[in-house]
Amino acid sequence: MTSLFSLSLALLSLSFLTTAVAASEFTFHEATIESIHLAFAQNRLTSRQLVDFYLDRIQTLNPSLRCVLEVNPDALAQADEADRLRAAAAGGNGTLGDLHGIPVLLKDSIGTDDKMNTTAGSYALLGARVPRDAFVVERLRSAGAVILGKASMSEWYSLRSPQMPRGWCARGGQGVNPYVKSVNPCGSSTGSAIAVAANMVTVSLGTETDSSIICPADHNSVVGFKPTVGLTSRAGVMLISPSQDSIGPMSRTVSDAVHVLDAIVGFDPRDEATEEAAKFIPMGSYKQFLREDGLNGKRLGIVRHPFSDYKGSTAASIFDQHLMTFGSKGATLVDNLEIENIDIILKPSRNGEMTVLRAQFKHYINEYLGGLSNSPVKSLAEVIAFNSNNPDLEKMEKYNQDGLIAAQMTSILDDDVVKAQHRMTKLSEEGFEKLMKENELDAMVTLGSNAATIPAFGGYPVLTVPAGYDDNGMPFGICFGGLKGSEAKLIEIAYSFELATRMRKPPLSFSTEFHYPYYEQSYGTM
Repeated sequence: MTSLFSLSLALLSLSFLTTAVAASEFTFHEATIESIHLAFAQNRLTSRQLVDFYLDRIQTLNPSLRCVLEVNPDALAQADEADRLRAAAAGGNGTLGDLHGIPVLLKDSIGTDDKMNTTAGSYALLGARVPRDAFVVERLRSAGAVILGKASMSEWYSLRSPQMPRGWCARGGQGVNPYVKSVNPCGSSTGSAIAVAANMVTVSLGTETDSSIICPADHNSVVGFKPTVGLTSRAGVMLISPSQDSIGPMSRTVSDAVHVLDAIVGFDPRDEATEEAAKFIPMGSYKQFLREDGLNGKRLGIVRHPFSDYKGSTAASIFDQHLMTFGSKGATLVDNLEIENIDIILKPSRNGEMTVLRAQFKHYINEYLGGLSNSPVKSLAEVIAFNSNNPDLEKMEKYNQDGLIAAQMTSILDDDVVKAQHRMTKLSEEGFEKLMKENELDAMVTLGSNAATIPAFGGYPVLTVPAGYDDNGMPFGICFGGLKGSEAKLIEIAYSFELATRMRKPPLSFSTEFHYPYYEQSYGTM
């Protein structure tokens, strides 16, 4: 951990020692937005007590899990303000947002115009200032959320080097899966998933181009939701691909993910994709689709090959049991569907995706870096030079930067990049889109997270829900994918499935390493 992180957390955690605990009846462990708001309303909990709990838990667990890069020095002040506004609203003065007093952790590529850094896990951007909050951060603040800190991530979205494992960055080191330490936690929204899984925050935000929300959510037994591209603005966030990138919630329940989604969707003139996607936002809110009978009448396409092949017999058996649950809840299953050219779609060396992403990354990261102030670097070329000049900081002896160098040599106007984009579009049209339309599906259903690549090419929404654990205690999820604007259907399906199965278990179920008895004594049940 950096000295900046340690100093900020030490200062914040001092308040915990002097805060009177009046929340002995509140269950912090696996707390949801609804349970927190109920405790607020019943005066059994304050925002300060909730933030204190998470800060102390970060201080205890982060040295082992390495999922939080910075805590927000203003988190307690924001919590105190939330408590003040709540008291005023109780007296008839003012109204409260849907995320009022809820702590949220942000992936380290989502810009905040405050005392925190936004670095994509790299020392090259330490000290750089963004011109304004990212649009999604503005929306979170308007909804009353407390910004708790920045989560670790795969450095530069794993584009720095093919050698670099997912979940590693120079600033934070290797993120650790809280269920099975020896298994990679996946990325690039690694810390956002780990922190939620280990009850270090209520909810978090991740970003995804291809699998970056879905895979770490799957591997760490949390809900991950990548919305239709443009449903959430990317303004103020480091982009890789405008046609694929989306910002989405990570949480312990589908309901919590939907609460966050409601807060962050909307038109933003700084992101033209939001104008087209705004038509998909329903009147009212997405919460209206949290229906226990949401599976009833749905037509689900089950794609087994090759995704079930990646998992062991235990996962495959549990998946079959879940399919029976879908049927018992009124869904129609169209089983054993196959996607055209699936072998090509799943291989970046053949599908053209890496060619496109490297060129787009160079173009858009240069644009992003050019808008920063007080930044040590202003272009990808300068990032590469920074790494070369600071080999100890950036751990260059462990992982090279061949990926960044390859990106620097590209242009979005190159013929091979244009051809690769056309190839991806064709693969999407003849694969996922054809599957969904010809079979008149409400959702594609697969085991695990590998299928997230399929809808990624077309900017389609994907939602993963914890579905079980293998013989070693390693989590896996079920992935639901839909056509553009199908969030309402995906929410209905996922929520109904979650209520029927309730498969998520916290990491304590599998390991005593993260057991923290202090809160059992002082705060009551975890």
